[in-house]
Formats: sequence, C-alpha cells, structure tokens
Amino acid sequence: MKKFWSLLLRFIPNYRKSVAGVLIFSLISTILSLFSFAMIVPILEILFGISSPVMVAPVYETGHLFDFLKNTLYFLVTQFMLTHGQITTLVVLSVAFISITLLKVLTYYISTMCMAFMQTGVVRDLRNSMLDKVLDLPLSFFTEERKGDIMSRVSVDVAEVEASIMGSLEMLVKNPIMIVIYLVVLVAVSWELSLFVLIMLPIAGFVMGGVGRNLKRDSLEVGVEQGILASQLEEMLGGLRIIKAFNAEGKIGARFHRQTERIRDAIIRVIRRQYLAHPMSEFIGSTIISIVVCYGGFLIIGTSSGLQASVFIYYLLIFYSIINPIKELSRASYNIKKGSASLERIDKIMAAENPLTCPENPKHLKNFTDKIEYRNVFFKYSNDWVLKDINLTIEKGKTIALVGPSGGGKSTLVDLLPRFWDVQQGEITVDGICVKDVNRHELRELMGNVNQEAILFNDTFFNNIAFGVDSATQEQIEAAAKIANAHDFIMATENGYQSNIGDRGCKLSGGQRQRISIARAILKNPPILILDEATSALDTESERLVQDALDNLMKNRTTIVIAHRLSTIVNADEICVIEGGKIVERGTHSELIALNGAYKKLQDAQKLK
Repeated sequence: MKKFWSLLLRFIPNYRKSVAGVLIFSLISTILSLFSFAMIVPILEILFGISSPVMVAPVYETGHLFDFLKNTLYFLVTQFMLTHGQITTLVVLSVAFISITLLKVLTYYISTMCMAFMQTGVVRDLRNSMLDKVLDLPLSFFTEERKGDIMSRVSVDVAEVEASIMGSLEMLVKNPIMIVIYLVVLVAVSWELSLFVLIMLPIAGFVMGGVGRNLKRDSLEVGVEQGILASQLEEMLGGLRIIKAFNAEGKIGARFHRQTERIRDAIIRVIRRQYLAHPMSEFIGSTIISIVVCYGGFLIIGTSSGLQASVFIYYLLIFYSIINPIKELSRASYNIKKGSASLERIDKIMAAENPLTCPENPKHLKNFTDKIEYRNVFFKYSNDWVLKDINLTIEKGKTIALVGPSGGGKSTLVDLLPRFWDVQQGEITVDGICVKDVNRHELRELMGNVNQEAILFNDTFFNNIAFGVDSATQEQIEAAAKIANAHDFIMATENGYQSNIGDRGCKLSGGQRQRISIARAILKNPPILILDEATSALDTESERLVQDALDNLMKNRTTIVIAHRLSTIVNADEICVIEGGKIVERGTHSELIALNGAYKKLQDAQKLK
C-alpha cells in the first residue's frame, strides 16, 4: 500500500479538478440515493394504508433527527393527499422517485467520467515518466538488466497497474463516501440493528481479507517470469539467423515453452485467489443480510423497540446498498495487492539513481574551438581497471586514430568523451572545461557518431537521416545523402526518401546502412566526429564507398577513429596503440613503422591475412 499511495501522491496533484469532481458528484449521488430510497416508504404505506396521517407539523427534538425528517415528509404527504387525493399523491411520489433516480444516475455518470479522466491521465503520466527515466539512465544501468525485462516493465507492468490499481481507484474514492453516509443513516434509523451490523462486518472483512494476503507475492512472481519471457522473445527475434543456421529451433522453442508453462502456473495461483474472492464475498454478504432480516424481524415482532415494518424495509434497502460498496472495496484491496507487485518492478526503474549527475550551474560549451584533453584518466566498469593513466591531447581539426587488440579499451576511451560513462580518476576536458561541468545534452550536441553497427530505425530514409535534427529540409537531407554516397540507391527505391527501410534497416545491405548512418552524421554537422570501426564489417566494394563518404565527412573536423583495418588510418595526424588499457605507442604511421613495435606487429599480422 505504501507504493500505491506514493504513486497517487506523485501524479494525482495534476488532476485536482477531476478529484474534486469525483468527490462532489459522488457525495451528491449518494445523498440522492438515500432520498430515492426514502420515497419508497411513504409510497408503500400509502399504497397499503399502513401509516396514520400526520396532521401537525413536527418539532425537532435533540437526538431524534431521523424521526423529525420522517414525520416532516409524512406531514407534507398528508397535506398533499388531503388536497389532491390518494391516487394523485401516489403518482406524484412515483414521479418524484423517478426524478431523483435520474439525478442520481446523472451525477454518478459525471463522477465516473471525472474518475476516468484522472485514471487515464495518471497511467499516461506513469508511462511517460518511465520512458523519460529510461532515456535518462546511463548505459551502465542497461548492462545489468535484460532488455526484454525492461520492455516488460514499461508495457506489461504498467498495463497491470492500469487494470488492477487504477481500475480500483474509483472504488477507493467513491465507496468510502457511500459507506460512511449509509452507516450514519443506518444508525439514525435503528441503532440496535446498526450495532449488530457493525459487529458482523469486521468479522466478514477478516475472513475475506485472508484470501488476498498472498496475492502480492504470487503477482510479483508472475511479473518476473513475464520479464524473462520478454527477454527470451527479444533474443529469439534478434538471433533468428543463427537459430536457423544451427538448427536450434527445437532448443529455443523448448526453452520458450518451459517459460510459458511457468507463467501459466504462476497466473493460475493468482487467479485461484482472485476468483475465490467474489463467491466468498457473495456468500458472506447473503449470510449477513439473512441474519439482519432475522434480527430485524425479532425487533419488530418480539420487542417494543418501535421499529416499524416500513422503516425496516427502508433499512434493508440501505443495508443492501452498502453491501456492494463493501464488496467492491474488498475487491479493490485484492487488486491493489496484485498490482503492487507490478509497482515494485516499475519502482526499480523509477528509483534508479543516475550516477552521471548534472551540475547545478553548468558551464556552457556552445562551440569547439581549441582541443580535447584526457588527463591522467583511469576507468573501470567493476573491479579491474579498463583504462590506466591515459593522457591524450586532440587538437581542433586533427584526426586521431586508436588501434590495438580487442578488449584493449579503445571503445571505452571514446565513450567517456560524450559521458556515456564517467571516469573514476583524472578528467576529460573540452576547450579547458571538464565534461562533468557541462550539460550532457549540450556536450553531445558537439559530437557525431558512426559506429560499426549502423543503428537505424523502422522508418523512412528521410526520418532516419533527419534523426536528431529538427526542421531538416528535403534539400538538406538530399545534400547529406549525396555526400555520403547514398542518394543514388535511395532514389532507386519505390518511394525514394519516403521508403521505409524496415526493422533496423533490414531492407538494406550493410554498406547502405552505414552510408545512411554517415548521412545522418553529415546532416548534424558536428565539430567533433567519433568513428568506431565504421568499415570493419564491410566487403571491399562497400568499404570503398563508405570510406569515400567518411573522407567527405571528416573534412575540416576533429575526428577520433577506432580502426580495425590499419589501411584506413595511414593518413591520421596521430595514431595511438592501446593495449591493456594503456597507450603503449603513439605517432604518425611512418613513425610507428620505424619504431618496429606493437603497431608494426599489427600491420604485419594484417598483411598475412
């Protein structure tokens, strides 16, 4: 319940008007319900000639509010009946009953719509907040989590919160109002019966509450298992080529089937308790009504309590009306316990701390004018140092290449510059300003990335190239594509720049995907360019086309190149050889060849291939 209230306190203040509408119209609807029930008593008594006419206007006596209201109603009915007759009075009372009922259902509808507006708004805000949080979290968070599980939390768990918790919010807001008002009236009608009822209801509530005590635990297990299933599905769809190549369909299918069976077992345990709640509450409610009828009959027949049969009927109508809100309140309790498990999984994302803190008063870095410096940089992901005492200066307009064996720390080195990670020791500066003192968005605006894997989206050529650049024109898009050697193959498609490229660009070849990625970087026109093995996965012809596009992109820019093929970086202003997290050699291509060290060994190894 604590997480439930924290959810409400976070999002409900945005919907104060809706909350006020729910409370006000629920209150009016409940009061009108009492009046509509009250109209039934005089109708019955007039119809059967039970009550005596009240000829004198009643006077209120302390402690007898209900009697005063009842006698006032009877006095008004008597006066009307003496003037217009018994049949006319009966018709008028019936019309009044219908009119009050119409107002009651109308106010109930308005309160329900206010509640719907609030419920859907809170769920929308929760989804948006989760996505904003996911986008804000650093890459380090996602290395510890399954992507499928995160997808499950954003989709399945939020849907569960919407169905279980937000669906119960109406019961939690409206029903307490109805229960309190009904109880007050019940006590006013007959305190003896009400005392008996107040003893019975807590006992029934305790029995019914036992069903839902383990719902949260079972629901949490369902959420975990669904997250694992989503991860398996994401891995399967991403690896279909390998699965088919190794004839592993049976193995993957069996793993998936075992997981769906575990989910089914967990859901059955939740449903068993959830579905037991309704028949149990129905039985207990019917039992309590029967006991109240017997006890009320005893008060009418066997005692001198003064309880009249018509008033007892009114009491039963109100009591029967209070049973349903109590059952709904109990059902809401079950749903909240069930949904709290999803809230816990959502909270793991919402409560995650971002170690990449933004300074309160960031320094501004609108342009890159001088140099980038790595000063005594040390970095580790967990225990072992990945980078050790890195010192590197990259002057504006220069091209710096990073080479070396896999796992040496090249990609980590460039990932520290846009603050995908933060260094543990030392600092990185751009134009003399530490990157930790700059707003992350402003820092990354200075940089463009072209990675080994071209990350594209299931959208058109136009939108993929314009990604991250607001208000790009068709002319600008085409100009960027021409520089990237992509214009011709784009125009060869059916719809040109409006053609969809498929999931992750699956309709394109590797070289085409990379050239779209380069066109995107060209359109952004960043002063600092990061190329992470941009041509290593391409064939010779594609590499030539992509390399030509890269050469166009690198003109007049500060470029950091991570290279696997040394032939692509022979003209770099400086080449750094990184092994074991350290820069072991640096210099131009000819200088490093002359050293006859690590770089020469890398080149000789590539010549032998």
